[in-house]
Amino acid sequence: MHHSIDDIDKFYNSDIGGIVQNILCTKIRGLWPDLHGYRVMGCGYAMPYLSVLDKRTDRSFAMMLGRQGAMHWPRGGKNMTFLCDEDRIPIENASLDRVLMVHYLEYCNDLRLSLREIWRVLKPNGRVIIVVPNRMGMWARADWAPLGHGRPFTQVQLDTVLRDNLFVPETHKGALFFPPLPGSPVMMKSANLIERMGRNFFPFIAGVHIMEASKQIYARADKPGSGSAVFEKTKGILAGNGRPVPQSYVSEKN
Repeated sequence: MHHSIDDIDKFYNSDIGGIVQNILCTKIRGLWPDLHGYRVMGCGYAMPYLSVLDKRTDRSFAMMLGRQGAMHWPRGGKNMTFLCDEDRIPIENASLDRVLMVHYLEYCNDLRLSLREIWRVLKPNGRVIIVVPNRMGMWARADWAPLGHGRPFTQVQLDTVLRDNLFVPETHKGALFFPPLPGSPVMMKSANLIERMGRNFFPFIAGVHIMEASKQIYARADKPGSGSAVFEKTKGILAGNGRPVPQSYVSEKN
């Protein structure tokens, strides 16, 4: 089930949505403190977070999924959003420095195609930040909020998906430790305090995973049959032993 852009925007305009936005903005800025001269693309509903980074970038714009709909951003300025399918992003190869995915990966129909397309448009030193619901957290069960829809992940599942699609996980943070109880004034006022306590004492109940990953441009040297383009038996040849190997060389083991 997919939340529409209008539904997600309505959530962020609520009191609890504002708290969520402030907490996630702080985490994202901590991972990317300086984006001066960078080209940044947001995927899904990343506009509130792009707005925080926008003044530091060379250019920032937002891509939205066709089945969710799109909206004008920034408000009062020239539109910098576009609508497309997750596996057909109309951006040239290796042209972006950073990609921020919020309310995106959990809604993708095909994780492999989606991530490979992100990999394609990133520069060799490009990085991504992915924000997804934590399968073990309370926010994944709040079906009135956008985090309660789509596919939640454990940290291990997210690591595996990234590694299987040519990304290297670099930094992981948890966020949204306060429970999703918008009808409780006490809980709303205590959200920031609960956030600090949860981060220190109950890291496994975070509402979302925030994962930074880098683009992998070389194949791993794995065992045969693992899917790698480099097989175990070639490691010695690739590593070398300081002596030239003639073309007619045949190993004694063979």
